[in-house]
Amino acid sequence: MTTATAIRTVNLPSGEPIRVLGQGTWGMAEDARRRGDEIAALRLGVDLGLTLIDTAEMYADGAAEGLVGEALADRRDELFLVDKVLPSHATLTGTITACERSLRRLRTDRLDLYLLHWRGPVPLQETVEAFTLLVERGLIRHWGVSNFDLSDLAELTGVPGGTGVETDQVYYNLAHRGIEWDLLPQCQASGLPVMAYSPFDHGRMVDHPALQEVAARHDATPPQVALAWVLLHDGVATIPKASTPAHVRDNRAAYDIQLTQSDLNLLDSAFPPPSGPQPLEVL
Repeated sequence: MTTATAIRTVNLPSGEPIRVLGQGTWGMAEDARRRGDEIAALRLGVDLGLTLIDTAEMYADGAAEGLVGEALADRRDELFLVDKVLPSHATLTGTITACERSLRRLRTDRLDLYLLHWRGPVPLQETVEAFTLLVERGLIRHWGVSNFDLSDLAELTGVPGGTGVETDQVYYNLAHRGIEWDLLPQCQASGLPVMAYSPFDHGRMVDHPALQEVAARHDATPPQVALAWVLLHDGVATIPKASTPAHVRDNRAAYDIQLTQSDLNLLDSAFPPPSGPQPLEVL
């Protein structure tokens, strides 16, 4: 393992840099017994440079936003805060109402990035109009989408104001590499960052012998290797959840792992890249 280095950034299309390694909150605020650890984890993460914070109104029915507000309201200016609106709320007035509700739970006056969580029945033009109004009111600074495939993005950029999209947050990890065929290369070419969620695949792949072998080479853990692999990709940021301070330290240390070509060859053999187009996977 190398000495800790500063976390690099990737630029949004607007030119604003965001850290490529942040903190997710999906699954947090669901057990009061873990609250102290979760708050300590979020605060430690910010101390360690993991200032990209991702949450959603859906997570624990708003309680995850409340947890972030309790943990980090006094450090708001250090953060790049990402939130998501449910498709069922994504009408013109519904988006604005949902955003105002989220802001209250987060104890802040603005979001840095507001995402449509996934495609729903509301026309994209209406949601984009709501996002535009929120930007004009200063309640959000940027907006983007989550779980959009290439056809969704093409439709989005064809509606008025749709070219203002700043990121696409998608399911991406070693075991689920379908976006490498078309979505990721096209986003990279157009300068649209991909935000990868579930980089550990909810722990389902960490017992794989290839991950264990690479981890042993680096005196690391399999989840750290899985995270280091995601971080190798240009134009990709990732938001792993860590519910304890120890897990936060592990995630931060993963950034400093330098995978070799031999490591990558072994991982490609164990987790092959796509050989053709695949439907966008979601969780």
